[in-house]
Amino acid sequence: MSADPNERTIRRILHIDMDAFYASVEQRDDPSLRGKPLAVGRGAARGVVAAASYEARRFGVRSAMPSGTATRRCPSLIFVPPRFEVYRTVSAQIHEIFGRYTAIIQPLSLDEAYLDVTHAVATYGSATAIAERIRADIRRETGLTASAGVSYNRFLAKLASDQNKPDGLFVITPRMGPDFAASLAVERFHGIGPSTAARMHRLGIRTGMDLRAWRIEDLRGHFGKAAAFYYGIARGIDERPVEATRVRKSIGTETTFLQDVHDPAEAAAALARIAAKLWDACDKRGVSGRTVTLKVKYADFRQITRSRSQIRLVANERNLLEQGLLAMQPIFPVERGVRLLGLTLSALAACEADEGQKGLFDETASTVPR
Repeated sequence: MSADPNERTIRRILHIDMDAFYASVEQRDDPSLRGKPLAVGRGAARGVVAAASYEARRFGVRSAMPSGTATRRCPSLIFVPPRFEVYRTVSAQIHEIFGRYTAIIQPLSLDEAYLDVTHAVATYGSATAIAERIRADIRRETGLTASAGVSYNRFLAKLASDQNKPDGLFVITPRMGPDFAASLAVERFHGIGPSTAARMHRLGIRTGMDLRAWRIEDLRGHFGKAAAFYYGIARGIDERPVEATRVRKSIGTETTFLQDVHDPAEAAAALARIAAKLWDACDKRGVSGRTVTLKVKYADFRQITRSRSQIRLVANERNLLEQGLLAMQPIFPVERGVRLLGLTLSALAACEADEGQKGLFDETASTVPR
């Protein structure tokens, strides 16, 4: 759709985002933690922050940060272990609340979702009123706060939910949308990551207004298929619907070692445990996949992935481990120790177990500096 406010049907999209979800659940359930800098995760030397309270964020503590770095930034930081079953239970409560107002819900994670409330406004008066009701229901029934963005497309709704965090609401109308997008640094655009933003900077594109000045043909020369998306969002246009039946694309698991691993036998044993855990997760969901990806993070935080794709679905845990080991074999011996190993299964489909399937593999590799 266009951003023309005179268009007959303008979508009403909400983005609801819980505020510091994991950390807020922990502070809710343990009053002694309220008002204190809190990190959900392992405080050990090789631990990682899974989530940080707003009190901790003031010190620069962020999710995915090594625990040692977080502690140096905030010496009074309190670590608590994650309780994912509790978070999933609370998430189910929140999604039940969403379902009272619309059936068109696209979950992004346990703590955020898009909602299309275009038709619900006939009952509740406006998208803003629905967002306020949802936030009030969440606070009353879970004791937690949520921020909401209201707009006419997904891109702007997500930007709006960040605008007044925590416990805030922001509306971007069709008249506001193009100028709002033009005023932002490209780093603020969801869908433009750090590497793409750096490429844009080298081209002199630092704001939405800069991006808007480029012809789509020229953008294609630098960004390929993504050019149309960038061209649109710079003008406040995003045609993507809220997908109520969003299909999961991959399942993965990983482990961070207490000490760097140099021995291939030790790495293989760890990979066997990872494969068992991953296959159990797939088995519970009744799915398998055609692409096995090995993730390796070295002691210097450099990260690589190695992928192997096959024609048929991975048959069983043994098949999964075999492909992981084949992908891992070329990385040894290692100059630097291995800090983390992970496996991901993608190109998912409903699983039909077949012990005899072998598959034909094509290897691909990518290196991501960290």
